[in-house]
Amino acid sequence: MSAMSALDALVRPALVRIAAPGCGYDPHGDRYWGTGFFIAPGWVLTCAHVVAEGGSAVWRSEPAVGITWEDGTTTRETTGTVVLALPRPDRPDDPPDRWAFPDLALVRVPGAQKASCVRLSERPPVPPTPVGLHGWSRETGELGIRHVHGTLIGSDGKALITDWVMPVAGCSGGPVVDHQQNAVVGLNKGRGRDGGAVVPVTALRGLHDLPGGEAMGEALRAHDRYHLARYSLLDDRPDWTRAQRKLSGAEGVSPGHRTQLYGHFAELPAPTAPGEIMDLIDQVKAWIRDDDLPDALEDDPRTWSEGAGLLRGLRAPRRDGVRDLDLDAVLLYAAHVARHVGARYGDRADTTALTRWIVDKSGDADRHLRREIDRLIGPGRQGPLSVREPRARADVLLEIDTPRWGQHYPWRVKLLLDGHTVSPLHCDDRGVERARLKETLRAPLADALRRGDSGPHLAAVEAVLPRELFDLPLDTWRLEAPLGPEEAWATTLGQRRIVVIRDARRHDREPAPEWRERWEAGERGPLRATPLRAEVPGAGPDAHTARVRRETWAETYDRLRDSEPGTVPVYCGHVGSGDGLMAMNAALAAGHPLALWRTGAHDHTDCAEFHERADQLLTTALTAWGVRGPVRSLRTRATDRAAGPEARAAHAWAETVAVLLDPPDRPPHGGRLEAPPLLGEGEQ
Repeated sequence: MSAMSALDALVRPALVRIAAPGCGYDPHGDRYWGTGFFIAPGWVLTCAHVVAEGGSAVWRSEPAVGITWEDGTTTRETTGTVVLALPRPDRPDDPPDRWAFPDLALVRVPGAQKASCVRLSERPPVPPTPVGLHGWSRETGELGIRHVHGTLIGSDGKALITDWVMPVAGCSGGPVVDHQQNAVVGLNKGRGRDGGAVVPVTALRGLHDLPGGEAMGEALRAHDRYHLARYSLLDDRPDWTRAQRKLSGAEGVSPGHRTQLYGHFAELPAPTAPGEIMDLIDQVKAWIRDDDLPDALEDDPRTWSEGAGLLRGLRAPRRDGVRDLDLDAVLLYAAHVARHVGARYGDRADTTALTRWIVDKSGDADRHLRREIDRLIGPGRQGPLSVREPRARADVLLEIDTPRWGQHYPWRVKLLLDGHTVSPLHCDDRGVERARLKETLRAPLADALRRGDSGPHLAAVEAVLPRELFDLPLDTWRLEAPLGPEEAWATTLGQRRIVVIRDARRHDREPAPEWRERWEAGERGPLRATPLRAEVPGAGPDAHTARVRRETWAETYDRLRDSEPGTVPVYCGHVGSGDGLMAMNAALAAGHPLALWRTGAHDHTDCAEFHERADQLLTTALTAWGVRGPVRSLRTRATDRAAGPEARAAHAWAETVAVLLDPPDRPPHGGRLEAPPLLGEGEQ
């Protein structure tokens, strides 16, 4: 049997016809909607526009999707329920004519526990690569399975593109098989002028982030269990793992080993965010390469298996000739996963089978790798083991520029790894109006934070802003809209995370000496407050007629320039306009890297208390970095509606407090390394 026909034999049993319920046996396909395929027993993947043919009942999560498949010589039919879809139409009764990317739907299918399932690739294809496009179609009159073979030539940023080959009508939602991987790398989405558009399986990551997205993780774990069970059988039925083995050379991690490893991963608690996986990958790469330089090329894995797939093709010049690096990296990564999960969940996570597999497969590893694996999972290593200081994998840089065209603010969202290395994620050089910044930045920030978080260690947000936006209440933003009254108490960005503001203008040039000097003093501490603006006596014929006037810019600058080291300007009001902006300009010119002010309502009656409490906060914090945590706590307590009047009053001064925390040698100025954005993520 040829390689292609062998693959066809694996794909065909996994294909399903999607139609109106009860129409699976309709020979003319009058109510046929499209194609789907089993990714795990009980789980079908297809396109959102295919199931949309069922109308609003589909989007109400009713069992409204007819699923029919062939089980050997038997035709089986049942009704499925759409669990996740992206996008989900805003008007279920009036869906769009053109469905936006990624056009995905996950369908729960009862009574399909013995269904045959495809093998999903855990890594993107490398174009150009030969592919097969599969699906059901009635284009020739009768409903039947069709497939065409072509070449995947690249991407338009979101969809993969095939060259001069396209799925026939009805194949939408069917699988696209990469013949160099012998695995499914995408779904048929539609036909273009010169070829087909394919949704890559990496787009499934978006389903994880939806409400109820844990169903996607459940389906993928069931997928890995299924393939381990199939590989473990002793019969001679076609099997995806053995089909992959026919394409593999002697080097690297064999398909059988990957199937076993991924099956063990499926029994572990799921990772909470991409950053949790990438943190372990960073540590593996650092050990394999024998360097501490972070890898600025970002990725977005959602499962432990995807993380292992990202370690293919590592290069380590210092370890040339030391057996196969792919296998070393995967074994070390598996040990890190076992160690991490065991330390985090304790007895709730059974890593025994995974640990046994790692030890068994590490027998031929060199002594340095065996020693490192033993350090992670060896006997007696059940207590906490600090591989490195517990911290977030990265912080998030939000950069907003002054308007270039009209009133549109260009913006960029990046990861800041190790305080120096910058990895761009999202940007829009055309910009948006100030009123749309919150709406526009919600999704990019949420994505970046998922990548920066590492388990319970959360990424901070550093907003590099033009001074006119210093009063933007970032700390009050919620990145996900509440789903109902029960989520009305959901935390804001500034309550859950450290959020600080930095000045965009002075990062355009080499840091001034007074900026460096004041930052060093702030790092040493102690800190004390001083007014950002001060009132001074005015001229008059005598003391009774003398007036009080506000400082000029020059007077403010002179006072703040001569203030003691560790002095922090404090202001009971806005600093993005008017007198506050003038004084903030003076403070920044004088080199101050730290300041506190209020972004809330203008007319405060408690300014004396604000200055007194701010001074107490700074005295207690001791150093510049020490200010961040107490401010986050105050943001939470200031809005505690369950607290008594006295408790609320004690913290009311801190409501909408903003922090300037602006080290002189932190990117964007002097960034050590900046990588290109991920494919398709350079523009919104």
